[in-house]
Amino acid sequence: MAEKIAKQSQDFNKWYQDVVVQTELADYAPVKGCMVIRPYGYALWESIQGELDARIKETGAQNAYFPMFIPQSFLQREAEHVEGFAPELAVVTHGGGKKLEEPLIVRPTSETIINEMFSKWIRSYRDLPLLINQWANIVRWEKRTRLFIRTTEFLWQEGHTCHATREEANEKAMQMLEIYRQFAEDWLAIPAVTGRKSETEKFAGADATFAIEGLMGDGKALQMGTSHSLGQNFSKAFGTQFLDADGQLQNVWQTSWGMTTRLIGAVIMVHGDEKGLRLPPTIAPIQTVIVPIWKTDREKAQVIQLADSVFAELKSAGIRVKMDDRDQFTPGFKYNEWEMKGVPLRLEIGPRDVADNAVMAARRDIKGKEKVSVQGIAETVKTVLDSIQKTLFEQALAFREANTRDASTMEEMAQLILKERGFVRVWWEGDADAEAKVKEDTKATLRCFPLDQQDEEGICVATGKKTKSRALFAVAY
Repeated sequence: MAEKIAKQSQDFNKWYQDVVVQTELADYAPVKGCMVIRPYGYALWESIQGELDARIKETGAQNAYFPMFIPQSFLQREAEHVEGFAPELAVVTHGGGKKLEEPLIVRPTSETIINEMFSKWIRSYRDLPLLINQWANIVRWEKRTRLFIRTTEFLWQEGHTCHATREEANEKAMQMLEIYRQFAEDWLAIPAVTGRKSETEKFAGADATFAIEGLMGDGKALQMGTSHSLGQNFSKAFGTQFLDADGQLQNVWQTSWGMTTRLIGAVIMVHGDEKGLRLPPTIAPIQTVIVPIWKTDREKAQVIQLADSVFAELKSAGIRVKMDDRDQFTPGFKYNEWEMKGVPLRLEIGPRDVADNAVMAARRDIKGKEKVSVQGIAETVKTVLDSIQKTLFEQALAFREANTRDASTMEEMAQLILKERGFVRVWWEGDADAEAKVKEDTKATLRCFPLDQQDEEGICVATGKKTKSRALFAVAY
């Protein structure tokens, strides 16, 4: 990590790329648009995956795995679905040195192949609900890519459920949306807006799409998770049916929902600063780093003895701790390295600290250092880590609130988007053409209709008619 990173305030895009590469989260792959996730970055994904997997299983879903190759004819059964994904598809035409009888699509999402299997497994209402989750890789041939945020291949989880009624399916879709919101806020310290997507922005083949939206540090929005109410669109296309209690044949009602490795990009862009990463303690591979400082061999022996004692106590308390006793680097170099890598808490131990039976604690979320007694160090560190998690969320929430603005006309909305960025909130009953006009003028899209709508009424900025719907617009990744 010898190279410096660009200034966040001057070039956010370059800063982001520098941070990802310099902190060894990921690197560019030989295949254009793909990335190599390095151990430090993959450790973040393992933390995300482990916690989210547990929360998904609490809903009753079970993990399974389906093939990454999908017969081309499967996608063509649901017209809206294939039309929505056609430009992004990777198609395999040859295998084993021979041309395939039917081309295979490299999985862009799994609704079609999973429904093919569901149609075999479901026979009766007694087989419902069927709740399946898959951890997998996805391929979408993106034209413009950015590490973690948008790559040709990425990792995700995708849940797929079948229900006997529309009401049960809708309830599941909303349940998963709320789980995603809680996960983003509790685990990633990112405040999330939950809302419904417009017809223009919804998932291809869904009746309705719901999402959690976050606001990044440069004022752009990022869709961090989606939950779709699929209705019976796929079950009709694939014959996914069941006999109800009255012996009548019915099509199942379905949902699908997912989160991806772009969550790592969200953590970087929401919490990062001029020095680099600032990781929430919940997901940080290293929650606390110990940096011993000495000049003479005698000092080294005393300092290392105390450092080892602190290390052992923190590790036994379940804290992810690292000892940085490399003697080929200066303390200043180490401070900069661990600050760039976003380690939440740094403990410095020098000869004076040994004499005081204390350590110097430097938090990554706020400036300054504080002397902390070694007595009860594990509980002290846990308290500080909890405080850091809370502070990061509060800082991100304050940023979002300060960058959410109201507009009463199309002109005012365009001005705010172009000059201020952030979320712009408007009364909205506009159609797809009106959305397209906003996008043409400002590059902003309708991110969602927030679910926490108040029982109020206003004038739509696009039509001039009364409406009870408010929408958030923003330039997005």
